[in-house]
Amino acid sequence: MVDLSVNIGSLRLKNPVLTASGTFGYGVEYREYIDVNRLGGIITKTITLHRREGNPMPRIAETPCGMLNSIGLANVGVEQFLEEKLPGLEELDTTVIVNIAGSTIEEYGEVAERIQDHKRVDGFEVNISCPNVKKGGLAFGTDPGITKEVVSRVREATNKPVIVKLTPNVTDIVSIALAALDGGADAISLINTVLGMGVDVETRRPLLARGGGGLSGPAIKPIALAKVWQVAKAVSVPVIGVGGIMSWQDAVEFFIAGATAVEVGTLSFVEPNGAVGIVRGIERYCEEKGIKKVTRLVGTLQEG
Repeated sequence: MVDLSVNIGSLRLKNPVLTASGTFGYGVEYREYIDVNRLGGIITKTITLHRREGNPMPRIAETPCGMLNSIGLANVGVEQFLEEKLPGLEELDTTVIVNIAGSTIEEYGEVAERIQDHKRVDGFEVNISCPNVKKGGLAFGTDPGITKEVVSRVREATNKPVIVKLTPNVTDIVSIALAALDGGADAISLINTVLGMGVDVETRRPLLARGGGGLSGPAIKPIALAKVWQVAKAVSVPVIGVGGIMSWQDAVEFFIAGATAVEVGTLSFVEPNGAVGIVRGIERYCEEKGIKKVTRLVGTLQEG
């Protein structure tokens, strides 16, 4: 038997495979397709203080080796989430992490405060790729000082584990990770989507209504892997790898590069049961290699 359990701060996951925010709905939608309890945990789509309708259509487009999206954080808002979505997760036997965002630093804290006492919420993932309305729309996660302020505000609002999800659209992602730690983060997840664009050559219009969007899927895996490797060497907290994980081999690469856990995103659109398959693949790999604990893979990259 292989011990697949991992610790993310005070959270103990039964295995290191989570679902990525925005790819698994509110956590209830996939229950009729897969055994959600086989996963190490689920991360909900981003929740904001007030309901958001999101960006205009079209807001998803397929690309070679990935997809573009510009959803605009469409969600039901914190009140409806508490009343209608969270109750559907109460019987799950797996970790539930709520991804949160805001347009201001105070909104981040207020969302966390409203959700923090619910018994089914085990932790938070903070989406700092959102535009800061008080700073002209610049993403919170592109500035170390503002990153620290956001994380500090969420840290004040909750005694539950706080994971901070980083954007790759910066020049120095390590400085952002260190700022998140200074603010009180228990773990770092990376990466969020990479800025991208597609054009319809017949209409000469962008594939997405807003022009650009976030690129995800296999195309960004090498970028994500490099960022995980850089950050894992610089921080003292667990790192969670996200970006283009389509197989158990991909997941193992992230562990070797320094990730303690991984999030599966685009794969769930292609194969709803894909994340569960990755759990099985990791277990078989460890059995074949004589690895009794999956954590012994973490950070074992042979450099030089």
